[in-house]
Amino acid sequence: MSSDDATNRLGAYLRARRELITPERAGIPAGANRRVKGLRREEVALLAGISPDYYLRLERGRDKNPSSQVLEALARVLELDDVEREYLLGLSTARPRARPRRRPPERVPARLHHLLAAIDVPAFIEGRSFDVLASNPLAVALSPRLRPGENRLRSLLLDPEERAFHQDWEASTAGFVAAFRKSIGDETDDARIVELVGELSLASERFRRLWARHDVSELEGGSITVNHPVVGTLRLNRDKLPAGEVILVLYYPDQGTESAEKLRILASLTADSTV
Repeated sequence: MSSDDATNRLGAYLRARRELITPERAGIPAGANRRVKGLRREEVALLAGISPDYYLRLERGRDKNPSSQVLEALARVLELDDVEREYLLGLSTARPRARPRRRPPERVPARLHHLLAAIDVPAFIEGRSFDVLASNPLAVALSPRLRPGENRLRSLLLDPEERAFHQDWEASTAGFVAAFRKSIGDETDDARIVELVGELSLASERFRRLWARHDVSELEGGSITVNHPVVGTLRLNRDKLPAGEVILVLYYPDQGTESAEKLRILASLTADSTV
């Protein structure tokens, strides 16, 4: 991550979101000689009802504790949804730490290992940085990138097989990066996160572009469509269930569908291979 992002998260976020709002969306005439992406600083200030000088101080990190009223006004101008608004409000109280710190290792309780063994759909345990901590055999059969020790964000962005696996790789990468930023919040100085962001920033242009947007979102329930090399296309539901400090992730098909039959075939092949 850049030094600016680390020391002035609020200003970096405001600037990134400002660049995504076009004058037309904001109801402002664009003009013929416009040279900036999105809105100008003074336009954001005008629409939010604050002085241009004060907004400039916010973006440059000279004032990192604006009132909630100011932040609410900025959230409205920048068209933030509820998740993005909450993230913005949190940034105003963030405090940079002197040096990267490393959290204690994330551990999977024995009861969750037992649960994984009993679940008959692809299931795995992940940490907040998308590290795979444990998984059942059917999850690994669905994707080798779901074995323990893998990082789902790294695999998605750097493993060529992931681009073929995900039917909409562009949407998947955008969602994962936005969820990653939401997950880590203001703790961008955690040593594990610094390591992962640094690696992806160097190795993936796609990550650099998405990270610079400062998108934040939840990656919880929903559905995915994947292209499995053995059983073909699978449409699966995804649920993410908090389990203490880790997350249990389940992939499962709707009953009676072609995907359900294909998953049964995959489960049978997996069972045969372990006999």
